[in-house]
Amino acid sequence: MFVSKFYRLGVHAAKHLMKAPPLTQRTPYFSVVHSQYIHGQRHQLFSSIASELESEGVNEEKINVTFVDKDGEEMHIKVPVGMSMLEAAHENDIELEGACEASLACSTCHVIVMDMAQYNKLPDPCDEENDMLDLAFGLTDTSRLGCQIIARPELDGLRLSIPGATRNFAVQAKH
Repeated sequence: MFVSKFYRLGVHAAKHLMKAPPLTQRTPYFSVVHSQYIHGQRHQLFSSIASELESEGVNEEKINVTFVDKDGEEMHIKVPVGMSMLEAAHENDIELEGACEASLACSTCHVIVMDMAQYNKLPDPCDEENDMLDLAFGLTDTSRLGCQIIARPELDGLRLSIPGATRNFAVQAKH
């Protein structure tokens, strides 16, 4: 019977993931490569378990972010590196909608980066984000979707304004 290296690697990866601690809270998900040596050969295992990263100290660094709501009230929070601004807002009870749950299918997490220097540090928006931004209420030159802004050390001090309204295209069924 032929058993391929890929099959053995898959079985080993499954056992590794089964031993991982359960996710007990909402945490950012990453695609991480783990290198392990099996029978003298280097194999890479892919995992998306954030709690595993936190236990290794990968996700300890945080940046300062300020959200400014439609009334001008400022909310200062610390955001773990690797977390989206949408998720950070939700975890800190900041009213940023995110109706499509970060699937790039709406513009309800539209935010305005308040500092052009900080805006220029962000990666360029992809075509899908630009398409959704075209639907956003109150679009500006520094508009982005909160689900697409990922905390990185160089963004420390980021200031984001939340527009006064959104264009939510979600249709709710009437009961």
